[in-house]
Amino acid sequence: MTTIQASTSPIQTGSSGSGSSGNSIAAQISRITAQITKLTQQLKEIASGSGSTEEKKKQQELIQQQLEMLHAQLAQLQRKQAEEAQQKQEQKQANAKGVNTPSDDHQIDIYV
Repeated sequence: MTTIQASTSPIQTGSSGSGSSGNSIAAQISRITAQITKLTQQLKEIASGSGSTEEKKKQQELIQQQLEMLHAQLAQLQRKQAEEAQQKQEQKQANAKGVNTPSDDHQIDIYV
C-alpha cells in the first residue's frame, strides 16, 4: 500500500516589501513547482503500486485535487509576478531622464 502525504505549505499573497526574501514570489513559484513534480511522481507510483483498485482511485483523486489547487496557486503567483514586472517597467519609463524630460545634462542656456 502506498501512503500519500497530503500536506501543502500555505502561500502568502501579501507583499512584504522585499523582493529578495525567502517568501518572494519566485521562491513561492519554485516551491509550488517542486510540490507539483513530487505529487505527479506519487501519482505515477500509485498506478504501479499494490493495493485495491478502490483505494488507488481514492488516492489518485486526492492527488488530482491537490494538483489542481497547486496549479491555481501557481497561475495566481505568475499573474502577480507579471503585474509587478509591468509596474516596475512602467516606473522605469516614468523615471527616465533625457529626451522629453528636463535633466541637468540636457539644459539649454538662453541669453537675451
